[in-house]
Parts: sequence; C-alpha cells; structure tokens
Amino acid sequence: MKARPLFSTLILLIALLSFLPDAGAQIRSRKQIIEDLTRRLDSLQNAYDSLAYEYNLLAVPVSGDVEEGIAIEEEFKPESYTPESIDSLRSVWYLHKQAEAFNPDFEMLERDTLKSSIPDSIYIERLNRLNSFIPIQFNHYVRNNIILYTEKMPKVTANIISLSTYYLPIIEGIFDMYDLPKELKAMAMIESAFNPKAVSRARARGMWQFMHYTARLYDLDMTSFVDERYDPYKSCHAAARYLRDSYNIFGDWSLAIASYNCGAGNVLKAIRRSGGKTDFWDIYNYLPRETRGYVPIFFAALYTLKYYPEHGIVPQQSSLPAHVDTIHVNRMLHFQQISDVIGIPMEELRQINPQYLHDIIPGTEKTYILRLPHNYTMQFVNNEESIYSYKDTLFFSDVAIKKVKERGGTEGSMTTHTVRSGETLGGIARKYRTTVSNIKRWNNLRSDMIRVGQKLRIGGSAASSKSSSSTKASGSTTGTATKDGYITYTVKKNDTLYGIASQFSGVTLNSLLKLNGFTQSTKIYPGMVIKIKKAQ
Repeated sequence: MKARPLFSTLILLIALLSFLPDAGAQIRSRKQIIEDLTRRLDSLQNAYDSLAYEYNLLAVPVSGDVEEGIAIEEEFKPESYTPESIDSLRSVWYLHKQAEAFNPDFEMLERDTLKSSIPDSIYIERLNRLNSFIPIQFNHYVRNNIILYTEKMPKVTANIISLSTYYLPIIEGIFDMYDLPKELKAMAMIESAFNPKAVSRARARGMWQFMHYTARLYDLDMTSFVDERYDPYKSCHAAARYLRDSYNIFGDWSLAIASYNCGAGNVLKAIRRSGGKTDFWDIYNYLPRETRGYVPIFFAALYTLKYYPEHGIVPQQSSLPAHVDTIHVNRMLHFQQISDVIGIPMEELRQINPQYLHDIIPGTEKTYILRLPHNYTMQFVNNEESIYSYKDTLFFSDVAIKKVKERGGTEGSMTTHTVRSGETLGGIARKYRTTVSNIKRWNNLRSDMIRVGQKLRIGGSAASSKSSSSTKASGSTTGTATKDGYITYTVKKNDTLYGIASQFSGVTLNSLLKLNGFTQSTKIYPGMVIKIKKAQ
C-alpha cells in the first residue's frame, strides 16, 4: 500500500514550508501558524484513514490476488511423495501441477480479440441453454474467456475438469444448504482450479482462496496443527456465507462475485464513481483491472464446465476416492499411525484431509473430522484402539509436540506485534504464550534488543491463541444495552462498519446499514454511537 509513504512525504513538505518566510507568516502569530499546520495534518490524516479504510477492511478481497492473477499451488512437491504411493497418486499431483499453469492475462483478454471458428451465435445459444439463475451477458470479454478455456489451453482445462468431477458434488451440496445458485460452483474453478492446497502470491490459501483476516471472520481455524482454509468442506461453507452476505449487501449476484475478488469496499467505490449504478457492466470501468476480468471468466468457466465435450476436451480419470466416510476424532492421531496399521498410503490421507498441516489431528483440543476412503472405514473401526496406541509415545511426546508448535502453522497464521515503549521480548513472549527464542527465530533476531515501533512476527499457536482471545473480548465488551432494548456500539478510531458488524454474532453489514438508516457511502467517525441489534 502506498498511502503511508505519501502521507509521510506530505507531512515533511508542510513542515518545510512552515519555515519559509512569507508575508502571511510575518503577520500571523506563532499560535495561528501552529493551528493552521494542525488543521492541515488532520486533513491529511483523514485522507490517509480513508485510504486505509478502503484498503484494509471493506476492500479486502477474499482471495487477495487483485493484481497478480489466478491462485497457484506451491506445496505439492514431487519429492514429498513416498515411493510406494507414487504410482497410485501420480495422476492427482500431475493434475494439480498442470492446473496451476492457468494464469490468464486479463489485460490481453480485455484488449485483444481471440479468433475462433465457432460463430458467436453458437456461444449465445449454448449460454441461453444453461438457464442460469445468474444473468449472463454475452460480449467481447466473455467470448475471449470462453476461447481461452476451450481452445487456447485445452490440456490444462482437461486437468481442471478431471479434478472437478470429485469436488463439484461437494460444492453443489453445500451451496444447496445455503439456498445459493449452483452456478456459483464455477468460482472454485477460477479461484484455485479445484486445488484445495492452492497458495496464491498474496498468500491466500485453499480452494476458495481465503486471506487470513477474512478466514477469521468466517470462523475458519488456523493453528499450529490445522488450517481450515485447506479443508474443501469448511472453506466451502465459509465461501457460501461470504457470498450470501455479499448478495445481501448488493442484491446482485454479479456484484457479489466481483466483491469476492476485490472486496466489497472496491465494489461500493465503483458504484459511487459510476453515479450510483448497480449493474456490473455499468461499473465495469471503475473496478480494479483483475476484477473487470473476474466476472467474464466466471461466465466462461460456467460455460466450460457444461460444454467441454463439444470442444473435444477429454478429462482423465482422477484417482481421488469416489466414496469417503467421516470419523470423529477426540484424541491425538497421526496419519502415520493410520497408514502403518491399516495400510492406507500417507499421501491419500493427506489429499482428502489437506487441512492438517503436520499429519496430526489434534483431537484433544476439540473434535475434528478424519476422512477415509470407504474401503478403509471398517479396517479403521475394527483396529481403532490399535491405531491410537501405535507408537503414540513417539508421535506425541513432549519434544515432538513442542517441535510442531515451534514450526507453527501456515504463514497466514502469523500476526504482527508493534513494540511499545517499555516492552521487552520476555514480556511480549508471555503476552502471546510463547518463548523468546521463538520470537527471535521468527524475526531473525540475533540479540534481545528491540526498539519502539519495531514490527515483530508472532506465529503458530501463539498468534492464534492471542487472536482468538482478543476476538472473544471484543465481541462481549464493546456493546452496551440501551433502554429501548438495543445493543449500541461507540465507534473507535480506524473502525469500519464491516469490522464492527463482524464483532457481533448474527450481525451483517447489510443489517447494520438498515438498522441505522445508513447508506453504503455513510462515513463514521470516532465517538459516534450506532445501534447493533436487539438485546437478547
């Protein structure tokens, strides 16, 4: 973000100008000059806060990759496969690696006209036959993206379709639970090419490409052991809730889809700049470049999922299991225990349970789900006690668990601490329930010396425990009940309506706007009191 350097530069310029002799300076008192400078700085601070508001909260995209393009998968590496599992699992790894080659040039697709022997009338007729609940407008942009999928990269598309045969039934079933249009399933195709372990350049993760902040808002756990952004089921539930909330804000599915890419704030800003228009194509030129390409490529993905056979695309069969059972785990369990006792390959366990970062299910923390191919279920049930006791003192010794916690979780679970006056590494370590050595390792520190204002990265379970505790506090202590039966909230500096709504159970941005008679462009300020909801 470039706002802070600009802000600092402007402050410096004003300070320098204040020392230049001029006629006004000779007439005005020193107090008047200081007051004038203060007003200018306040104005600049307001401008900066406005930029930060747009960037940090409402404008935060779910996927985060606004400028960099489609998400890529970085963690499926061939050297991580054991020799005994390569033959049976090579095809899934190959599909993932081929699918990540999809990285569209949105600027080119917007500018150029791709050639095809298929007339536009055929595309239009096929799109109409989709009977999409989400209105599809055929134009130059949609046509280019269809040609990209079906003619320019048929091999990559075939691999994506291969993965889709396993994941689409899961997605459709979950979206049906939320009464969402099933057409939204195509978003997983453009977000991650149906790869549950996808990691973008902006560090968005999983099939639905959640950034850390948004994942927290939608109750996805991220600890030393688990990152539920990788869970195809839980992340899909979170994506469904996000899309439902976005639709409640905009009342239009194309705008809800666009907000998934660039954040609701950027869509609201585009609406304001367009003069209040609320059709995607009317605000097209006011959106970020990638978001302009995001909705057309969504329509193209929807087309491709239906009509790929007409283009001669033949997907290969995926080795992912056709039927999966779920086991509730309430004890510590290592994938190696399961693999050694009942013979299921480790990589198969990892592929259908990608949320467990170190092959460990931390069942003592809460109940977690283990997914097993149907043909291994009875073997697990019949040998359950043997599995749990197999080398348990080796896998779950204090030393082994300590090493996992020191390694931490995904990079997305790191938090940032800004050093305050009087703080020490020991005090910060106690605050986050970690050790000085961990903080030094995470930040490449060679001594215990730190300075005021220094940014320190805090990782793993330390970050998540601090984050979760602060979240619970904010949800329970920031609201005040009033005589008319409403809970109210007093706005603090840097608050946004979206951030406030997220602190209270059952409150959405849309409900907050309606309750307070706000519009989507309403500005809030510190000290302002707003209604949240009826007290229970």
